[in-house]
Amino acid sequence: MPGRPPAHHGRAPSGVLVRALALLLAAVAVALPGAAPAAAESYVPVSGAGSTWSQNALDQWRANVKQYGMTVNYSGTGSSDGRNQFRNGTVDFAVSEIPYGIKDSGVVDPAPSRKFGYMPIVAGGTAFMYNLKIGNRRVTNLRLSGEVVAKIFTGAITTWNDAAIKADNPALAASLPARRIVPVVRSDGSGTTAQLTNWLAQRHGGLWDAYCAKAGRSTPCGQTSNFPVVAGRGFVGQSGSNGVSGYVAQDGNVGTITYVEYSYAVATTGFPVAKILNGSGYYTEPTAQNVAVSLTKARIGADLTQDLSQVYDESSDRRNYPLSSYSYMIIPTAQEANFNPQKGKALGAFAYYFLCEGQRSVDRLGYSPLPINLVQAGLEQVRRIPGVTATTIDIKNCKNPTFSADGTNTLATTAPQPAECDKKGATQCEVGTGGNKTPTQTGSASG
Repeated sequence: MPGRPPAHHGRAPSGVLVRALALLLAAVAVALPGAAPAAAESYVPVSGAGSTWSQNALDQWRANVKQYGMTVNYSGTGSSDGRNQFRNGTVDFAVSEIPYGIKDSGVVDPAPSRKFGYMPIVAGGTAFMYNLKIGNRRVTNLRLSGEVVAKIFTGAITTWNDAAIKADNPALAASLPARRIVPVVRSDGSGTTAQLTNWLAQRHGGLWDAYCAKAGRSTPCGQTSNFPVVAGRGFVGQSGSNGVSGYVAQDGNVGTITYVEYSYAVATTGFPVAKILNGSGYYTEPTAQNVAVSLTKARIGADLTQDLSQVYDESSDRRNYPLSSYSYMIIPTAQEANFNPQKGKALGAFAYYFLCEGQRSVDRLGYSPLPINLVQAGLEQVRRIPGVTATTIDIKNCKNPTFSADGTNTLATTAPQPAECDKKGATQCEVGTGGNKTPTQTGSASG
């Protein structure tokens, strides 16, 4: 890969050659856009906290840059805590799915006094991972409409053999068990919860407000980082994305369902996710391609925050996954709260890495790479970090799978159309989803 230190064999080069090689590597790293950081560079450690939705991608990037002498410490404490820690100056950066300013239970999350900016880091889909069996056979091809999802997470649908779930799953209808549904929700302040509840508020506001009122919340309930739980409804709370996905994945927890970034089903637990009915009448899952399609409808604000209302409502493209979004890194733009130019140099180098090189492999982790407009915007944001070694990137060399020569989103253009058995109706695909592709033999249709 361009910019990576070459391997050497035999005798070590002389001191003159070592110095020359170091200078050459430094020049190549700057000259070749998207290149890895030069081995001759030195970096101080930087620290961050926040999102678990994004953590699998961040952890992979942090491991990758260790070879270049970077130490990036990150604690997945939830988006709300990450924003709080950045506000209080206890971390150098934060990661969140939502910006400052959210009104939660009548209280507004205030912006920090320190100067900051938002930088997109990775896209993905909030998925509904579940643990369901018919006899001893695991179900891997579950389908759910948005209204059914809303009713499950507001306690209006409580058993797996509910008539509405049967309607979504014609091939499973005769055998769905009369087992109680156990919704597993985040117990901590979470960007994933905020994403789910924003969708609930916009698409199923009546159900959501009625549930919130029973939980003692004022209505309209709107978006919230803290999922309200009504006593006696049988909901289970767990902290972090690993907490909710790990709970659902336990052998003894059949009947559970949770909301979590797709990566935790694909790369962490190997569990299936429900295909969700979109506005075109097809059930889809949040693959990298489907998320790329969906985010072509996202409206991007001047501060790079996202408006997903058109993603939720999209009906013109049958590949759309309705709960698609992207995550932000909150970066410092001034020398404040113990942030100095040495940290800025390290954080900037890390950002250059993940905005370009790091995007190339996120689909294997269950995410979707950022489209070219968000990468370009992110590269401009990097220049605002105090102390950054500003680099002019030829974005064509990033080799991001969403990029194309004419500026269109290649991943969205080449995304496959759903199978006809994924269309709402009397047939149902057998093929598995998420991290478990084993077909569910239904006898109805194959996918």
